[in-house]
Amino acid sequence: MTLEETQGQEPIPAGTDRMQGAGKALHELLVSAQRRGCLTAGVYESAKLMNVDPDNVAFCVLAADEEDEGDIALQIHFTLIQAFCCENDIDIVRVSDLPKLAAAVGSGEESGEPRDLHCILITSPNEDDWKDPALEKLNCFCEESRNINEWVPTIALPE
Repeated sequence: MTLEETQGQEPIPAGTDRMQGAGKALHELLVSAQRRGCLTAGVYESAKLMNVDPDNVAFCVLAADEEDEGDIALQIHFTLIQAFCCENDIDIVRVSDLPKLAAAVGSGEESGEPRDLHCILITSPNEDDWKDPALEKLNCFCEESRNINEWVPTIALPE
């Protein structure tokens, strides 16, 4: 017998509203951070930034499509980034739709080469904490996810 059965309640399913709200908040955060110049894209660029100034990192997004799941080197980088984020109290989420992510932040640099969007860091623009409502929603979402033992939740970006 489970705790829910003893209290006469149904278990609460993982709500799609919660996931949709997180996806919308992530989209808003990415657009806002891009506009403010507080977004670092790329696995290597992100690793360099976390090594130099981890206290300035406010949020981390790891992104991979199905074809990236077999890329062992990328998965090793993800594991190391996740460990670093956990150790430094940086909230982290996964996104499984690179085209939607590229649409939110822009897919190309000025040079015309495509950006590496497998890891995106949102940084604080200055010493006083950046209070973005979307960032606060995502921080709450990540905390709720950790409470149900989902340490790196996957978020679907809106259409």
